[in-house]
Amino acid sequence: MTAIRQDAWSEEDDLILAEVTLRHIREGSTQLSAFEEVGEKIGRTAAACGFRWNSFVRKKYEAAIQIAKAQRQKRNQHRKHASAFASVAGSGMGGPLASESAVRSDGIVEELSIDAVIRFLRQWKGSYQEMVRHVRQLEKELNEKQDELERLRSLNDELSRQVSDVSTDYRVVNDDYKALIQIMDRARKLAFLAEEEEESKTRFKMDENGNLERIE
Repeated sequence: MTAIRQDAWSEEDDLILAEVTLRHIREGSTQLSAFEEVGEKIGRTAAACGFRWNSFVRKKYEAAIQIAKAQRQKRNQHRKHASAFASVAGSGMGGPLASESAVRSDGIVEELSIDAVIRFLRQWKGSYQEMVRHVRQLEKELNEKQDELERLRSLNDELSRQVSDVSTDYRVVNDDYKALIQIMDRARKLAFLAEEEEESKTRFKMDENGNLERIE
């Protein structure tokens, strides 16, 4: 069991606390793990180490903490890139590199032969060329669709113009028809009135003696 010390912190204790904590930050570990490791080394509790770090030591190493965090981020990026490379090599390209390379815990690819790299690049080139052909085919189809769309738009504009012209002609003919009906109606009424006037006039005829006789 770790002993709980009550004496003051020495400069050496602070230095150990800083070095271990910064290392854990760089490696992506937790500060609690760092405090536990420091406690084992200097005979203090993890809580005491954490309190000392947050209350005093941390303030002296702000710049070092930022550098450690940057190193951790760069380390994580290297791991992601290495894992992605191994995944693509082992799956999408038939696995020519999967059996000949290994990814270490720090993200570095080991045991990678030149022949394996060449095979991988050749297969990748073939896949890339196939992808380029597919993209060009899609571009060709897209251009054809755009041309067809332009043709349909032109046809639609022409049909719309014809419909507009027919509508205009219809309105003109309809107006003319209505006017003709009105003229015919007035002519019919005038003819009817003329007949009535003619019938209302007194008519005469000449008898055998040459005299005019009124016709009732």
